[in-house]
Amino acid sequence: MRSYGQYCALARGLDVVGDRWTLLIVRELLSLGPSRYADLQRGLPGIATNLLATRLRELEAAGLVVRTQLPRPASVVVFELTPRGAALEGTLRELVKWGAPMMSPPSAHEEFRAHWLQLPLRGLCRDNAPGAPPQVVRVGSLDDGCDIAVGGGHVEVAASTSAAEPDAVVDGDPGALVALFTGQLPVDAAASAGMISGDVEAVRRVVGGYPAGMPQPEEALP
Repeated sequence: MRSYGQYCALARGLDVVGDRWTLLIVRELLSLGPSRYADLQRGLPGIATNLLATRLRELEAAGLVVRTQLPRPASVVVFELTPRGAALEGTLRELVKWGAPMMSPPSAHEEFRAHWLQLPLRGLCRDNAPGAPPQVVRVGSLDDGCDIAVGGGHVEVAASTSAAEPDAVVDGDPGALVALFTGQLPVDAAASAGMISGDVEAVRRVVGGYPAGMPQPEEALP
């Protein structure tokens, strides 16, 4: 592993997580939890197989990731974050906030996975009806998406699971999804466009928009 050779906490941190793809691997493990190698490959389009293997070995050596053999009947190897690795969530969420103003409409060559919205949604969603019964809004699909569980003023966003029965499902063009949850696309317009199935009010309940003081995408520097 290369080093900057500097006696500085930032430099030493970047010695571990500053290489290309490393933080995106952490994003996948934060979003999906324990994951098979093939799961990570699906969530990291464009990464070479040998590079993914190298980065995982480096993260294991640094104590950020552990490799576990699941018991039968699964009997598969999964990778998961250690507490030290999971502590990077705050760093990634700050990077998400910093990068949000650059989220102009996606270009034709850019890949998208709905579960990538999980970290941004943890900062964007809120419970606009804390006195209402708990509800679940799914973004994307069961195979690739995240579930927003809301109730009592609290919001939790996690990978979609068959254990949850969503009250509403939101899906569509990536740019439209970002616009909806950042308050740039009205919920009614999203419903009219066919992006919402189920209880539209459940979606309205969780849509929060950009936090105060956070620059909108059109305010980003070129």
